[in-house]
Amino acid sequence: MKTRTHKIDAALIVYDADYIPHPGMHLFDPEYWAEQSALEGEAAGRGRALFLDAGFAPAVLRQYLRGGWASRVSRNRYVFAGFERSRPVMEYKMLEQLFSAGLPVPAPLAALCQQDGRLYSGWLMTHRIVHSLPLADVIGGRRDTESLWEEMGACIRRFHDYGVVHADLNARNLLVGEDGTVHLIDFDRARIRKGDTRAFGSNLKRLRRSLEKVWPKAFREQFQPSWSRLLDGYARYSAIK
Repeated sequence: MKTRTHKIDAALIVYDADYIPHPGMHLFDPEYWAEQSALEGEAAGRGRALFLDAGFAPAVLRQYLRGGWASRVSRNRYVFAGFERSRPVMEYKMLEQLFSAGLPVPAPLAALCQQDGRLYSGWLMTHRIVHSLPLADVIGGRRDTESLWEEMGACIRRFHDYGVVHADLNARNLLVGEDGTVHLIDFDRARIRKGDTRAFGSNLKRLRRSLEKVWPKAFREQFQPSWSRLLDGYARYSAIK
């Protein structure tokens, strides 16, 4: 990964020069990608996340959008406190660090912070984890297995051992590949706090609540055994290391 920065007027682009030799605002323009016939779909969720065949790589382009009461004030603008402290730049650098450490995350491709006076808007482009589905969709199709739940727990434990506190660990931010591999996505507002067992426990509780919401009612009796296997995988990963 060869991270570079490019300043354009009141905007800063952080990008991987190994994939993007000539960065520009067009990278973050959905209309540009539509004109290139590069749009391949859109992910569910609060933020607008587009699947692209970008030419240089299969990619996901996500706009930073507010949810809840804050969206009534501004849907896509945040208080500007410097480019380096903006959410897209911070998430790019977090992904760069985690990917370099060998953790299963999508590698970042580019981030945009567009300043507008005291506010800014932002976009993030990452590599797309192809041939994968959110855990929520795997559960819905009953394609989960005992080994998958154990792998899920081991994956989460890897991040916690590194000190990662995920801000929104839920059933849509865990991706399951066709080969059973697990990736974690969406590191907006994530932080590194090694040894923060309370925060790690909160992560797991948040994930459990998310799973309870999407779990098929017809297979309700399978929830607790599956969750127990996840916890087994979480504990066993530490013991194996």
